Amino acid sequence: MTTTIAVGPDEAVADVEDGSTVLVGGFGLAGMPFDLIDALIRQGAGDLTIVSNNAGNGDVGLAALLKAGRVRKVICSFPRQSDSYVFDDLYRAGRVELEVVPQGTLAERMRAAGAGIGAFYSPVGVGTPLAEGKETREIDGRVHVLEFPIQGDVALISAHRADTMGNLVYRKTARNFGPVMATAARTVVVQVTEIVPAGGIDPETVVTPGIYVDRLVRAKARRLTVQGAR
Repeated sequence: MTTTIAVGPDEAVADVEDGSTVLVGGFGLAGMPFDLIDALIRQGAGDLTIVSNNAGNGDVGLAALLKAGRVRKVICSFPRQSDSYVFDDLYRAGRVELEVVPQGTLAERMRAAGAGIGAFYSPVGVGTPLAEGKETREIDGRVHVLEFPIQGDVALISAHRADTMGNLVYRKTARNFGPVMATAARTVVVQVTEIVPAGGIDPETVVTPGIYVDRLVRAKARRLTVQGAR
């Protein structure tokens, strides 16, 4: 597989279809692929299922995608925080569905998709509403709930540096869900701060091998100003 270097973010997300499941990297604003999300808003795909750690912050990134009315369902760990007012308003109005998944389970469900694992048992969530309707099994005297993989049609992630072969390194906590999402989607699109020639990254520091990356685009420099909670 060859990694393509896109002219810009609009080209990189041009073929995202209505109804797609889109994995979006980031923990809050750290590692959020803002350029790719903005391009997806311009592109116009709708009825999307978004899988991410959060459900948007302020009016930027995922919150802007939600505000544009493009999202049908959110699968995340932390849907509600001080500046998640866009999601709050949509959810209370019945305009977006929500599936809450414990953070470790969310990561493992995507890892399972990337590893080709059909399902797995976890003790997390047993005895809570998160386990309602799910198959359970006792393992070593402890009840576990059956969880299924989350496979994405597209993953939009952010990395610090890439080479022209698509090998990626991340910057500190911005790494978060990027590596696991890159294994769990049919098409992986990555925005990076810098693209260097093949061989320009020490192989020992590569986190996501280029075999997982379909498209690269260089991110524009930006300073974020996020509105506070209402």
